[in-house]
Amino acid sequence: MRIHLVNPSDVSFGTAVITPRWLYVLAAATPDRYGAPAIIDETLEPFDPDGIESGDVVGIGIHTANALRGYHVGRLAHARGASVVFGGIHATLFPDEVREHGAADAVVTGDGDIVWASVLKDCEAGHPQPHYEGGRIEGEAFLPARWDLLPADRYMWGSVQTVRGCPKHCSFCSVWRTDGQKPRQRDVGAVIREIVALRRKGFRFIVLADDNFYPVPLADLAAADRRADKVRLIALTALRQERFELMAQLEQLPDDMVFYTQITMEAAEDPEFLAAMRRARIHGALVGVESVTPEGLKAVHKNFNDSGEALVTRLQAFRSAGVHVLGSFIFGLPTDTPDTFAATADLAQKADLSFAQFVMLTPFPGTVDFATWERESTSPPTIGGVPLTRYWLIPPSQRPRVYSPHPKMSAVEIRTRTQQVWDQFYGFRAIWQRSRCVRSLRARLTFVLISRLYRQMYANTGIATDSARVARSARRARWLAKAVRRLFVAAPMPDLQEPRARTNNGGKRFAIAVVP
Repeated sequence: MRIHLVNPSDVSFGTAVITPRWLYVLAAATPDRYGAPAIIDETLEPFDPDGIESGDVVGIGIHTANALRGYHVGRLAHARGASVVFGGIHATLFPDEVREHGAADAVVTGDGDIVWASVLKDCEAGHPQPHYEGGRIEGEAFLPARWDLLPADRYMWGSVQTVRGCPKHCSFCSVWRTDGQKPRQRDVGAVIREIVALRRKGFRFIVLADDNFYPVPLADLAAADRRADKVRLIALTALRQERFELMAQLEQLPDDMVFYTQITMEAAEDPEFLAAMRRARIHGALVGVESVTPEGLKAVHKNFNDSGEALVTRLQAFRSAGVHVLGSFIFGLPTDTPDTFAATADLAQKADLSFAQFVMLTPFPGTVDFATWERESTSPPTIGGVPLTRYWLIPPSQRPRVYSPHPKMSAVEIRTRTQQVWDQFYGFRAIWQRSRCVRSLRARLTFVLISRLYRQMYANTGIATDSARVARSARRARWLAKAVRRLFVAAPMPDLQEPRARTNNGGKRFAIAVVP
């Protein structure tokens, strides 16, 4: 019985930016007696069903965007006589759909780190259960990824997770519902060991692939401090201290390493945290700006963000701390007008954002927005017999780019204006001007190339409706990604040792010992 783990994708680029962590975590969860799993990442190359034999187990992880492709892979594997097992966010939300469309013998909901071994044991015995509940495991149970199975020369950045869950409740996001609002932090030592393993292989750019790297904002600490019962304050203080311990250890790693994460805007008001990020060389962060207007922020339950000049000031605080922001904006909110697009583009430039992404409002399952949209769509239109409220089952080439009627603009206008903002922000002259945020010519070249690659991979293959343009963009991205990768990797450091934090007598500062 051979184990195959598949990350589905409709488009393959040959080289990928970030290692798909879940594949290598499940590989670590696979008992040794089954051998090393075969790992298929379709962002690199398409799945080949000829490699599947009767009696094998094929594990497929899906989110909403790649669910349809995942179902196709599942049916191909089932036809070859394999036991097909689905997991991931979308499978957690729609287990019955997965069985219907993906020929699934079993569906895993929740975290797969622990339950995966039981799934394999049942498949080996010939009687997999239709449903396995993985639940939400605590941070100490998170498994490290098997980075020894990575293919050579295919990924630019490694990825390590430090925390799951997010205390926020944004209306467009499903994380707080699927992963919970309680931050589940990993042991600092386990995180550092994984990072060291990646640097030994030559990865110097590492994504801290967290739902929210800043799980304890100052406002939450202040609110807890005002309560008579200090239990919550003690818990939040401990979580915050663990963040600082982690960053203190990141400081001790080779100084050519660079880290990137995802964080909320509130961190801009925490100079101590930003200073620690800078020392730890966390030089990049995805920040969900979402909207530049108060009305737009209210519409997505993100009132804790600022707008206008206050927003610019907050974003510039990240730059002052040495953190390059990838700002994420949403177009198509009911409060948007045609003027919103130009205002957003202008603010992105004024705030000195290094990178930006401009996405069209999509109601993702598991979110408040989706529940509202589905409830209000009593007689949704159909495409090929599929109701629009199940848009992920519609082939990508036939899917609309905007799903909800807008009170002021047509779907075509929203898509066209969104593409124009991408084109404006990622025009060569604008990119070259922004590249002044780095000093050396090599760094500026890297900045330009990654900006162009990001546009090709995201905007031109995700927003464009012209299939010929999508195909051209995929070919260009394949060529560009191979060239860009060389700018991110470094010589392997096979003898790199792990730092370990120890508190001094006061228990407040960290010294580093070396683990041989």
